[in-house]
Amino acid sequence: MKIFVATHNAHKLREISQILPGLEVAADDPEGVEETAPDFVGNAFIKVRAIAARHPGAWCMADDSGLEVDALDGAPGVRSARYAGEPSDSARNNALLLKNLEGASDRSAHFTCAIALIAPDGTEHLAVGRCFGKIALSPSGAGGFGYDPLFLPEGFATSFAELSADAKNAISHRGRALAEVRRILGGRQSA
Repeated sequence: MKIFVATHNAHKLREISQILPGLEVAADDPEGVEETAPDFVGNAFIKVRAIAARHPGAWCMADDSGLEVDALDGAPGVRSARYAGEPSDSARNNALLLKNLEGASDRSAHFTCAIALIAPDGTEHLAVGRCFGKIALSPSGAGGFGYDPLFLPEGFATSFAELSADAKNAISHRGRALAEVRRILGGRQSA
């Protein structure tokens, strides 16, 4: 079964393919579509509706996700990819996050992933996943992407970037949201 995914992010595409291996994942970059919603759900629907207009009668999916840090009133939030400005740069984002958390005793945070789906008949679906944890004092690990070197998931002493792809996908915000996508697809991913 083929599904169009509104992204140009190769890391997200790889994670989706790993978590939903029976799907034929086709990237469709929603370039030029402005993410103007104040939350992940709204931005995911903006992107999925843009690509669904180009692929009538097909499954379409868009993800919007990010890191929300309690001590920063939920920042970087929907601006996670562009936290340190444009163009998006993970190293600069991580450095700014650590700078903004200097001296903070509360380093609790969570990742949120909202996935909007549009079925071939036009029905819209939503799947949301969250992963709670805290921000480390310094980056560690070479795997993952984005804030993964700084995020220590609850129950782990290692960062997302230190976990294997399978271990991360089993507990991550995207993994949890994609488990709901699998349920919505009703096992059709191998059809």
